[in-house]
Amino acid sequence: MWRHQSWDVPQSLPEATDTRKAIAKSGLQHMVTQPNPTLALRSESERQIRSTVDWSETAIYGEHIWFETSGSGDFCYVGEQNCVAKMLQKPLTRRKCAACKIVVHTPCIEQLEKINFRCKPSFRESGSRNVREPIVVRHHWVHRRRQEGKCRQCGKGFQQKFAFHSKEIVAISCSWCKQAYHSKVSCFMLQCIEEPCSLGAHAAVVVPPTWILRVRRPQNPLKSSKKKKRTSFKRKSSKKGAEEGRWKPFVIKPTPAPLMKPLLVFVNPKSGGNQGAKIIQSFMWYLNPRQVFDLSQGGPKEALEMYRKVHNLRILACGGDGTVGWILSILDQLRLNPPPPVAILPLGTGNDLARTLNWGGGYTDEPLSKILSHVEEGNIVQLDRWNLQVEPNSEVNPEEKDETATDKLPLDVFNNYFSLGFDARVTLEFHESREANPEKFNSRFRNKMFYAGTAFSDFLTGSSKDLAKHVKVVCDGTDLTPKIQDLKPQCLVFLNIPRYCAGTMPWGNPGEHHDFEPQRHDDGCIEVIGFTMTSLAALQVGGHGERLHQCREVMLTTSKAIPMQVDGEPCKLAASCIHISLRNQANMVQKTKRRNSMPLLNDQQPVPEQLRIRVNRISMHDYEALHYDKEKLKEASVPLGIIVVPGDSDLEVCRTHIERLQKEEDGAKLKTLSSQKLSPKWCFLDSTTADRFYRIDRAQEHLNYVTEISQDELFVLDPELVITHTVGTSPAIPDLVDLSSTPTGHHFAFPSSSSSPPSSPALSSEAGGCPCHEDNALIAAAKSNDFQKFRELHQAGGDLMMRDSSGQTVLHHAVKSGSKEIVKYVIENAPAEILDATEDENGETSLHQAAALRQRTICHYIVEAGASLMKTDLQGDTPKHRAEKANDPDLAAYLEHRQHYQMIQREDQETAV
Repeated sequence: MWRHQSWDVPQSLPEATDTRKAIAKSGLQHMVTQPNPTLALRSESERQIRSTVDWSETAIYGEHIWFETSGSGDFCYVGEQNCVAKMLQKPLTRRKCAACKIVVHTPCIEQLEKINFRCKPSFRESGSRNVREPIVVRHHWVHRRRQEGKCRQCGKGFQQKFAFHSKEIVAISCSWCKQAYHSKVSCFMLQCIEEPCSLGAHAAVVVPPTWILRVRRPQNPLKSSKKKKRTSFKRKSSKKGAEEGRWKPFVIKPTPAPLMKPLLVFVNPKSGGNQGAKIIQSFMWYLNPRQVFDLSQGGPKEALEMYRKVHNLRILACGGDGTVGWILSILDQLRLNPPPPVAILPLGTGNDLARTLNWGGGYTDEPLSKILSHVEEGNIVQLDRWNLQVEPNSEVNPEEKDETATDKLPLDVFNNYFSLGFDARVTLEFHESREANPEKFNSRFRNKMFYAGTAFSDFLTGSSKDLAKHVKVVCDGTDLTPKIQDLKPQCLVFLNIPRYCAGTMPWGNPGEHHDFEPQRHDDGCIEVIGFTMTSLAALQVGGHGERLHQCREVMLTTSKAIPMQVDGEPCKLAASCIHISLRNQANMVQKTKRRNSMPLLNDQQPVPEQLRIRVNRISMHDYEALHYDKEKLKEASVPLGIIVVPGDSDLEVCRTHIERLQKEEDGAKLKTLSSQKLSPKWCFLDSTTADRFYRIDRAQEHLNYVTEISQDELFVLDPELVITHTVGTSPAIPDLVDLSSTPTGHHFAFPSSSSSPPSSPALSSEAGGCPCHEDNALIAAAKSNDFQKFRELHQAGGDLMMRDSSGQTVLHHAVKSGSKEIVKYVIENAPAEILDATEDENGETSLHQAAALRQRTICHYIVEAGASLMKTDLQGDTPKHRAEKANDPDLAAYLEHRQHYQMIQREDQETAV
């Protein structure tokens, strides 16, 4: 029997009526099967599957927000009695609700109405019946077959039963506060249902649903009484019409709460590949879905207008620096007083403003729960913003005007920089080429190659070397033109923040300024920097440009059309006079250094003068496979050495000691345990402050104390560390890969083969024969699953890379025969190219075939060996798609999970090009 229907309230409760009321308020209506007449009367048009929040007047109370999910180890939430897929005995597409994380088959969404299970309500109705009820948030209870953590009542953990196929309900948890109880009466009692919800650990930033009211449309004015004057009726009617014109279906009525910092999240789904879309779903789980906005659905203006009266409001911009600038410009238009401070979750690459405010150069895999805490605790700082006023240069002959030039800049305000010359020319050519042929610019690697080629071409032609002859720069009344003509720069940059060009520091480090003040983003001054080709090249290796001036006002005059860019938006501007002046200061949230959850040291213990910490190295191979399992990842780490650092050290200090550890093998305080060197791209891993390991951005190392992210061991990730396996040894594949805490909530358990290939004996002198014969015999041995013969033939000279007439390799045939031993042997001994080799007929790799045959362990071997999960066959299917077609949603979910992290790894590698 399905537990949703069999769970019952204890009969000993005195008043059944009170119990039913409590259940109705709790969100556990599906425990008592009863039809909902309101939902039953809805038309088919109102039953559309929504993947966005509905802000119209027809919004449905408790409506789910559905996103497609390729597969799940969880059963359909409606239960076997109502499941359409169960009735039809065939697989169907699944969807997952972002707000409450239930999974159902797409045709079963309508069945949720029969069991009366709605999502957590994100608003409340305005009306007389609601006025009498206390304005509190009720729990939204959901049954879970898998649950992390411990029961809030008894303190015991939740048992994860039967790996993939458990039908057992182990927990009941609230999708608001995330509290969880065992699914039994002794733990989940009536008081759990009736108590108000606290909204959980992030209550300070959550917008309670009680603040968001749906209001009724104003009714038509009643006919005036005959006793009233006609003019009076017209005046009232026109006033009523004006109010109806301003009417919005939803209004925000916040309750005064001085400790709250309500948050609006704006996500640009186009930033960072597919990161934005996944982040939207995660924020809807942690927060009220009505405080999370997709910027592709109309921009930020309407949301900011709706929430403009909320006290202590904060904004989180998820995207690049352009996304932040867009939001700041809308705040200027709305003239909010005071303007809400803006925090940044950087997506994509570049992100110089995010680096300046300590948010890092890009989002990797830090838990969003920790990011919400950083936004809540961050300090409010000011950011200078600069006006750009453009007027035509009247002294230039109109007949010499360049027809390809424009008369205005793409933006009239900048937050990061304004530049002209070489860098703007390269950016402009890229944008023009992409607009002309967008199909040729669908790869980040190709885009960067185009940038490099354009820059090299511009360098050879010297098209920017005469820049100094056509510009005049006056800063605070000081004419810099003679200095510029002496320098002969090929690029001029007017810089507002210390970072530029994906993290470089063109003004130099604070100790190198000498004649100038250190650069700040809130001092009302702008820095003027000139670059030659030499200094531009040195910029990427720690150099800087020629510091020309710090000023509060700039007059720039050009005598011909020159390429320019404003915060990355390029154009070719005709001869003009440009006035740069301070516009205003925006409020921003700066990520701060904190020490409030130190596992090793607490506030009652003094910080020791020195810490002796062992450093362990983890490969990207192991991190991708095991980073959701702390213990196994620790076991897979390799000791690198021991460092001795001051007790209050941050990670920047630790990095210095670790780099010294690589050079000083016999130092007095350093003891090397491994001779293998770290690659330049290594980073720290946080192993203590979350339920899994996650990477720390290089730009945020100064914000983290070593005692925050480690206890007695410090872990570092080396993305370029190559794991090699010797002949005859088993690859580093664990006996059980448990990915039960994956972001999509899937549970994977792939047991390895019970046997492993024995050590390779000496080559047999009896196994002779021509290579052709040996190769054909190799394929025959793979087909017949004869591992002993296969190994002997290879040791006698058989070619593991040979193919049959259809282009299939020995690995293809080993997969077809289901031989785990031969697959492992081929992976260990053949060149890596065999992993992605395709056969001729369908273009399938061995991983495609293994997925189609539902061979989970073999898939695991091939994936962990480094096979591409993005490669498609001639039908356009990836291995994940083949697993879906084979009706193995759990294998498909595993392949999708690994594909996601493979994309992250490649993204990191491309970013460093």
